[in-house]
Amino acid sequence: MVQRMAALSLENLTKRYGDKDVVQNLSLEIKEGEVFGLLGPNGAGKSSTINMVSGVTRPSSGKISVFGHDNQTDFITSRRLTGVMHQEIVVDNFFTIGTALKIHAGYYGVADDPVWRARLVDRLALGPHLEKQMNKLSGGMKRRFMVAKALIHKPRLLILDEPTAGVDVELRQTLWEFVRELNREFGTTVVLTTHYLEEAEEMCGRVAIMNFGKIIALDETRHLLEKMDERRLLVHLSEKLGALPSDLTKEQASLSADGTTISFRINQAYPPAAVLAAVSAHKLAVKDIETKSPSLQEAFLKLTQGAR
Repeated sequence: MVQRMAALSLENLTKRYGDKDVVQNLSLEIKEGEVFGLLGPNGAGKSSTINMVSGVTRPSSGKISVFGHDNQTDFITSRRLTGVMHQEIVVDNFFTIGTALKIHAGYYGVADDPVWRARLVDRLALGPHLEKQMNKLSGGMKRRFMVAKALIHKPRLLILDEPTAGVDVELRQTLWEFVRELNREFGTTVVLTTHYLEEAEEMCGRVAIMNFGKIIALDETRHLLEKMDERRLLVHLSEKLGALPSDLTKEQASLSADGTTISFRINQAYPPAAVLAAVSAHKLAVKDIETKSPSLQEAFLKLTQGAR
C-alpha cells in the first residue's frame, strides 16, 4: 500500500490576539487526496486557522507545512500549492471578472492556461458575466467567481471556507459536483468548512470538530457517528398509546406526541432484541419498525455543547 504524504500538517499551532488564544496548540494532519471537513460553531477558530494556512495572518507559534513546504520559510511554494476561497466576499472593482481570471494565476508565478480557465468558466457558469465587474454580480455569482479564482492556478490543496453560505441549492449542487470531479481527476485535496452539516456528512471522509480553538473530535465521519452510540429503533404502532408502559424508562424510550411511535435508544446495553422483547411483552400493535442512525448534526451538537 502506497503511503500518501501529508497535504497539510499543523503542529502545535496557536493564534493569540491580546491575551486570548483563538487557536490553541492545534495539531492536525490531512493526507493528500482527502476531502476533509473542519467543523465548529462560530468563534471556534476555523477561519483563524485557515487564515494562518493561507498566509493572511501569522501564527503566534507552531508550524504549518503544505506538502512538506513550510508556509513561513518557503511561503512562495506553499502559497502556489494552495487555493483558498475565504468566507468573506472581497470585492475588486479594478477589473472585469474575465480579466481578473486571466491575470490571477500570475500572482502565484503560474502561467495562464486558457483551456483550464475556459473549463472553470464553463463549469461555474460564469460565461455570460465575464465583462462585468464583481460589484455587478449577484451574491451567488460572486461566490462562483471566488471559487474560480481559488482554482485558477491549479492548486493541489483547495480550502473552501463556508463556500455555500447563503447561496441557492443549484450552486451548492454545482459546486459539490465540481469538487468531486477535481478530487477524482487530479487527486486535489479539499478542506471544507460549512454550517450545512449534511454537506460534510456527504462529502467528507474525515472530519475534525473545533470548539474554543481546540479540536474536540477527529475521526472518519462514519466512525464518529458510530461512536455516538445513539442509534434509535422506531416502532410505529397501528393503535395509539396514551402513555408509555410504566416499565419503559425515559432513558430507554420516548413516545411521539400523537402516540403512534415509540422511539427506543439502542446500544450494546440495550440491543434491538431487548426492544423486540419489550414490544412483545406488552402485546403492542406494531405497524412497522425502522432503525435510525445519528446524523452529523446530532454528533456536532452533542460534542460542542458546553465543551471547553
